[in-house]
Amino acid sequence: MPSRLPGEPDTLAPKQALDGAVEHESMLFDRRRTTPGAARSFVAETLTQWSRTERLDDIRLCTSELATNAVLHGAPAGGQVLLRVELHATVLRIEVHDGGNGTPTKQEPRSTTDDGRGLLLVSAVADHWGVEKREGPGKCVWAAFHHSAAPTC
Repeated sequence: MPSRLPGEPDTLAPKQALDGAVEHESMLFDRRRTTPGAARSFVAETLTQWSRTERLDDIRLCTSELATNAVLHGAPAGGQVLLRVELHATVLRIEVHDGGNGTPTKQEPRSTTDDGRGLLLVSAVADHWGVEKREGPGKCVWAAFHHSAAPTC
């Protein structure tokens, strides 16, 4: 469950999020139906190596939703999706980059539809999330999670 203070903004400033990463890993994935599952596995393996698994289920869920959005709506046919995991002193950030135009927004889906809930889930589970422009084509959609200063055992 996200922990927000009253009045706390729903986003981190880009400089706050990018400065001072203690650890980081990135992987490129081809635009395929299997990409969200591969992205979840990559994140789980990375966080396990860093002994940072206290919010693994939340982080895997958000990774899956962001990667699915990139595959379905962002990356052009034949394109790729970049996943980046950044560990900061008290924040873990997941970024999904794609070459597509457009800006994803959180929507309230109709109760009869099977899709359209990805960013609604991300906003409910992550402590912060947002969208940033990139140099060149595309965008970066990210989710951030507060964590304890000491690694989990």
